[in-house]
Amino acid sequence: MSLQVENLDNNMAKLTIEVAADVVEAAIESAYQKQKRNINIPGFRKGKVTRKVVEKMYGPAVFYDDAINEMIPEAYDKALEEYDGEVVAYPKIDIVQIEAGKPFIFTAEVILKPVATLGTYKGVKVEKMETTVSEEEVDQAIEQERERNARTVAVTERAVKSGDETIIDFEGFVDGVAFEGGKGENYPLTIGSGAFIPGFEDQLIDKNIGEDVEVNVTFPENYQAEDLAGKAAMFKCVVREIKEKQLPELDDEFAAEVSEFDTLAEYKEDVKKNLEEKKADEVAAAKETAVLDAIIADAKMEIPEEMVSFRQRRMLDDFAARFQGQGLSLQQYYQFTGMNEQMMMDQLKPRAEQEIKSELVLEAVVAAENIVPSEAEYTEEIGRLAESYQMEVKDVEERLGEKGKKQVMNDLAVRAAAKLVVDAAVEE
Repeated sequence: MSLQVENLDNNMAKLTIEVAADVVEAAIESAYQKQKRNINIPGFRKGKVTRKVVEKMYGPAVFYDDAINEMIPEAYDKALEEYDGEVVAYPKIDIVQIEAGKPFIFTAEVILKPVATLGTYKGVKVEKMETTVSEEEVDQAIEQERERNARTVAVTERAVKSGDETIIDFEGFVDGVAFEGGKGENYPLTIGSGAFIPGFEDQLIDKNIGEDVEVNVTFPENYQAEDLAGKAAMFKCVVREIKEKQLPELDDEFAAEVSEFDTLAEYKEDVKKNLEEKKADEVAAAKETAVLDAIIADAKMEIPEEMVSFRQRRMLDDFAARFQGQGLSLQQYYQFTGMNEQMMMDQLKPRAEQEIKSELVLEAVVAAENIVPSEAEYTEEIGRLAESYQMEVKDVEERLGEKGKKQVMNDLAVRAAAKLVVDAAVEE
């Protein structure tokens, strides 16, 4: 493969990529092998017709499309490894030459990462944020731990109250007609959770086990089932079970059960310490965001829409991979939430834009301050990565290669730039 680069206006470049003739021949042969079992020509058994006969009958270009689709991704990826510029969007591909016995040539017009022009980036003013932890916050954290360690017990001698865990049967009707998906049996519902339509759970309060209850509600205007949106409905309900939470006593025994400490006083001190560390991290992150927002507001940059779309797509792919790791598909997520791909992309857009702007201004700070990480910092980072992925350092470096090392050094420089601007900020 060979690569020629032509720099264009507006942060664009044209990559002319040439793939050797022998690779073209291999790709055409591969396309033929994949298709031959489906080719039916009179006089030949299905799957036994030769490539030469097919090309004679349908023309030499019959396998070109599939060959092109096989060659472009690999050739384009290799070109990006060789190319120094940072491409930030999907390429516009044009075929220049495809013919058996000759090199395959195509062009890829790419958008390159723009450069931000900085305004003020040192000494920006941000609001001072509180880092102290109150006793009330400590008590709330401990109360949450009590909730997590609560046990549930069956209740038979009283009616439903807020906070109870109930088991109910229900069937919904609109205009006296039962609607699809409106029926459930032995359904678990925590009263006050807001899991059902507004007003539904409140109408079960003070009802007894076995009591028939008519619950009248109105579906929200934006309800996901359009045929029910905005309509009044009546649910026939029966409470089958009532369970209530019983919280553990707040004493030394509880502290010993949920922590490594023997006394409640020691446990409280540890909770406070952890909350202080957590708040310090949150405040540091919030301060960095505020500083970057101020720098971005005073900077100038032109971000191509294609760059934002590319980032949105990458975010969505990352989200899908994480969801798949839990054994679920993105389509299942859409069904659970009433979302779709376009809604997800729209939701991700502000974050994508903010991430891009932050990266651009920090990279501009790196250039302005001539920040270059040391080899010692690089070695430390590689060690951290090796430990994180449970790999040998040499294996991490081998996988990274030169381009990967360059990215690690860039990440370190950007982190240093973020620290520089945050440390230089003025809190008011």
